[in-house]
Amino acid sequence: MTAAFPIVRPVGASAILVELGDGIDEAISGRVIALDRALLAEPLAGLVETVPAYAALMIVFDPLVADVEALSSLALRLARDIRADERPGREHVVPVCYDGPDLDAVAQRTGLSREQAIGAHLSGDYRVYMYGFAPGYAYLGGVPQALQLPRKPAAERGHPVGSIIIAGAQCLITTLPMPTGWWVIGNTPLRVLDPAAEQPFRFDPGDRIRFEQIE
Repeated sequence: MTAAFPIVRPVGASAILVELGDGIDEAISGRVIALDRALLAEPLAGLVETVPAYAALMIVFDPLVADVEALSSLALRLARDIRADERPGREHVVPVCYDGPDLDAVAQRTGLSREQAIGAHLSGDYRVYMYGFAPGYAYLGGVPQALQLPRKPAAERGHPVGSIIIAGAQCLITTLPMPTGWWVIGNTPLRVLDPAAEQPFRFDPGDRIRFEQIE
């Protein structure tokens, strides 16, 4: 049975999760971002932070200050009435050297030549949906269908910062050297994460990404 969204669920004693859908969808993401902005515009006592995801917004609060019932009611009311935020996000150009160790395997498995695989990746319409898993890991949707592959059966070690990795409809730029089961197709000198900056994360949810090939 299909869930009736929006849904508000408790997450421990200091957060609630407002679910607006259950898939990777630009319209749902637009509503998540609109809800995020609407809540941040309200003078809410005890609000600590909001965390957008693909189809939900986590609201973290101080349980000693916040009125949880009032916060949940407000979040639900806003979620029911909210429309997708139609304000365009910023566009970022990300230079990519397509020298990833998995590029040839991706081309072979998708039935493309190496050049066609690169062209397919460059043609994608990429949107920043959320951050997750590790600091600065911006999850992008928009990998063309022709290039989509499931994750590898097991993660592999030794991939550097700035690796361009894909799995299914998602693309990601790594910010830390760590194992991954995604397909590594290239590398970028652009750093998404700068811990010393006033705004450590380069992108915001709702921003657009355009990849540009470099040697």
